Amino acid sequence: MARTREFDTEAAVSRAMELFWRRGFEATSIRDLTQRLGIGQGSLYAAFGDKEGLYRAALEHYRTTLAAAALRDLEEGTDARSAIRTMLVARIRIAVEGDGRGCLVVNAACERLPEDAAIRRTVRDMQDAGRDALAEVLRVAAERGEIATRHDPHTLAAFLVTFLNGLLVSAKITPDAHALEPLVEVALAALD
Repeated sequence: MARTREFDTEAAVSRAMELFWRRGFEATSIRDLTQRLGIGQGSLYAAFGDKEGLYRAALEHYRTTLAAAALRDLEEGTDARSAIRTMLVARIRIAVEGDGRGCLVVNAACERLPEDAAIRRTVRDMQDAGRDALAEVLRVAAERGEIATRHDPHTLAAFLVTFLNGLLVSAKITPDAHALEPLVEVALAALD
C-alpha cells in the first residue's frame, strides 16, 4: 500500500521557489531543498520526480502568483502610463530584495537556456503573456489618445518587456531601487 504524502506540496513548492530564486538552480542542491522543505529525499522524488521537476513547479508557482498579480495590476490600472510605471517600479523593488535576487524567470533564462527546452517554453510563455497584456493596455491607451500612436502597440510592448528584462538583470548587479527607478521614466518616454 502506498503511503500518503505527509507534507503540503504547495507550501513546499513556494519554499523551493524562494530558494531557487535566491541561489539559482545549479547552486541549489537536493540536500538544500530537503532541508528547506523539511522533507526526505524520497518524498521530494516521489512528489516532483527530480530537482528539475521541482524547479519547473517553482517556476509555475511564480507564474500563477507573482507574475499573475503583476498582469492583473497592469490590466486594472487607471491609465496606461501610470499602470506601466507602477508595474515596472514594483518589479524593480521585488528584484532588489535579498541583495539583488533579480527575477526568477529572467534568472532561469540566464542560467538554464539555451540547453533546457522545457524552461525555454515556460519563460517564453510568461514573456509572451506579459507582452500581450502590455500590448492590449497600449492599444487601448492609443485609442483613447493617452499615448502617441507612432509605434505599433505590440512593438512597444516588446520593447518594454526587453527593457524590463535588462532592468531585472541590472537589479542583480546594482540592487538599489533608487538607482534603477529613474530609468523607468526614460523607458516611458517611448510612449510620447
